[in-house]
Amino acid sequence: MAKRRVPGPNGPVDADELGFRPLNEPWTEYLLDDGTVVRLKLVVTAAYRLEDQYDTEGNPVYVLTSTNVLKVSAPDNLRKGESS
Repeated sequence: MAKRRVPGPNGPVDADELGFRPLNEPWTEYLLDDGTVVRLKLVVTAAYRLEDQYDTEGNPVYVLTSTNVLKVSAPDNLRKGESS
């Protein structure tokens, strides 16, 4: 595990960078009023366990970095170049 300084609840703290693998990365789908379906999922890009930091239940505190993946499926009449 690599040591890193990451943002913590009260400023930068030491942390261990952890390897990981996704068990499940589901899409969340939204139907917009104009008929467009928007699919969104959060994908973790890095995971860190803060040194000597614990929550109120005694669990270690983790910091995750992530990115959002977005897919839009608009009706034909909303696509550029399509006639109404």
